Amino acid sequence: MSEKIPKLGQDLIAGTVGGWAQVIVGQPLDTIKVRLQTQPSPAIYKNATDCFRQLVRQEGLKGLYRGVMPPLAGIGFCNAVMFTSNGYFRRLLQHDGKALSIVEIGLAGSMAGSVMAFLNCPIELLKVKLQTQDPKGVIGLSGKLEPPFKGVIDCGIRSVRAQGFMGIYRGMNMTLLRDVPGYFAYFVGYESFKLLFKSMRDDGELTTFDLLMAGGLSGFAAWVPSYPQDVIKSCYQNDLRYKSYGEVIKTLMKTTGPKAFFNGIAPAMARAFPANAATFFAYEMAMKAMQ
Repeated sequence: MSEKIPKLGQDLIAGTVGGWAQVIVGQPLDTIKVRLQTQPSPAIYKNATDCFRQLVRQEGLKGLYRGVMPPLAGIGFCNAVMFTSNGYFRRLLQHDGKALSIVEIGLAGSMAGSVMAFLNCPIELLKVKLQTQDPKGVIGLSGKLEPPFKGVIDCGIRSVRAQGFMGIYRGMNMTLLRDVPGYFAYFVGYESFKLLFKSMRDDGELTTFDLLMAGGLSGFAAWVPSYPQDVIKSCYQNDLRYKSYGEVIKTLMKTTGPKAFFNGIAPAMARAFPANAATFFAYEMAMKAMQ
């Protein structure tokens, strides 16, 4: 079957399947993470559990999937780009058919991360706005309360109308600072854990459990060098009154202190394992089905 479907097509299909699996599994915890990252001072939520309870009580389970359409609509394409660009950069770094070193795998991942930032930034900006908006309205560029967004299209149109086309790329620099080291750790983690689990098997074959564990643990690895950047990005994208990242950092330090840069890390980590286990497993299974 692989002869009928070109490599680009396989990456597109498998990346889409993996992306959908990631969103379905991880969106509820991502919503809680973003809520905790962007809440005002004094805090509305005591912790992730309190955030979950309040959100479900006020909006039902559907509240956990607020803002799901941007990532659901775009994550398949994004994952296809991620795996395709990662494969391209790996081939670019490969010489004489030799296996890549762990560092080279990481470099390919970081270069793929730089590509992904251009896709992640606008998708995440719309997602953050939809996840955090108050049913009563949203704070506009003027600082005044405006009607809530009707949906992802309305959110996108109003963002462009308020700040121009580049308005949907608000937070791009911080997205790059997050994704380049994050994807380095992501792919290094995945390949390293696969090698580790393979070495533990007598037949050298990876099991379903091995793939799920490698994917899940790589999700943890990705957040280690990138979580503070994600907090700064979310706050900057969510509140148009911030004029710079420095202003975000000063405000967080003044109101909450250094721990502010790890707001929402518990749901982020809780989401990282199942979401990334689902992503890589679905990708691997889809690729296997096409071979």
